[in-house]
Amino acid sequence: MAFACSSVFSSSAALTRLITVGAFFLGAGSAYADCGQPVQPGRHDFSIQSTDASRSGVYFIPSSYTGDKKVPVVFDFHGSHSHPDGQLKRSSWDKVAEREGFIVVALQGSLPGAYAGTYAWNVPLVTHQEGGLDEISFINSAIEEIGDQVCLDRSRVYASGYSGGGRMLSQYICSGNDGFAAAGFVHSLRAGAPVEVEGQWKPDAVACMPKRPMSIIAFAGVKDTANPYAGGGKPYWQYGFKTAVQRWSELDGCTGDATTEKAGDVTRRLYDTCKAGARIATYVYANGSHAWPKADTSDSVVAAASEANGVVKVAATTKPSFDPNVDPAQRMWEFFKKADKSDLVATVVPVAAKAGDSCAATATGAADSADLQGTTCSSQSIDARRSGQGAKGAL
Repeated sequence: MAFACSSVFSSSAALTRLITVGAFFLGAGSAYADCGQPVQPGRHDFSIQSTDASRSGVYFIPSSYTGDKKVPVVFDFHGSHSHPDGQLKRSSWDKVAEREGFIVVALQGSLPGAYAGTYAWNVPLVTHQEGGLDEISFINSAIEEIGDQVCLDRSRVYASGYSGGGRMLSQYICSGNDGFAAAGFVHSLRAGAPVEVEGQWKPDAVACMPKRPMSIIAFAGVKDTANPYAGGGKPYWQYGFKTAVQRWSELDGCTGDATTEKAGDVTRRLYDTCKAGARIATYVYANGSHAWPKADTSDSVVAAASEANGVVKVAATTKPSFDPNVDPAQRMWEFFKKADKSDLVATVVPVAAKAGDSCAATATGAADSADLQGTTCSSQSIDARRSGQGAKGAL
């Protein structure tokens, strides 16, 4: 059923006043939607009051939602020059949510995009553009308010970011915020703002100090020219995907090398010996561009043909444990569901930046040093280095 009206998530104080006078509605005329109250299914616009402005977004309620059972929620962050509805169309998170019975929230960035009706994120330490608002406060406000409005399992709040949205999500976690139990990144994983030290671009150690070990899953395309796999590109990017993964393996306290498998043009690496039950999974598409990866049915068609007339061809190599033809949203959801519960209450001291800190592969043995694209971190003052932070107009 289509809905023409918008719901409003007000601030906590205003919410109390609205409930008192009976003026608060969620969706199309439903009552206050705490546990025990249903919410009409489908996609709805909403607005909330953040610290500096009224902000907006879209949320999706699956048809299975009854209001009497706690459900997870996934936040879906759009890329630059996009918007919440466009992101849901790209990612299909709402379709996964309908199948699996969870809620999706897609927030809207505060910066105007390059095209009418599009937006971008005011990423801390990265973006410098007039009109940018406090995105981190907005995200925290949205997490708080969605928990007030629906029957939410607060231990299962996850996030996914595409391109600029993933850069925003990266910095949200790097800034020590604890709103998400696990996070996924498509063409967007960062581990702090880029700085150039002795001719190499690296993540700035002082710019990424997560509150706890974080389970993350990340996707990258080798042929991505917007956020290049090997590094370079726009000022906010510079260091490559492998460097970002290596730094996260250190931040998560991973030990040993990742297990590696390949299926078609997709290579998966899994780090599953990290602190507090955290895990890191990466999927690299040899022929992938900056576009959101979509399932390719060609392999299944070939497999079906090989079984025609009862003839089955047995591959000479070991069958990989993962299917390369799964959309990232569904793959992320499976990963989120397996996030170790201990990850939510971890008390491990975050990795702090120290003078002379090194992100070299030998520090933990968590990646192949020969493949790293410059991993030595530094706490040297930014004035003494060339920095990719604050590039005016960069989205």
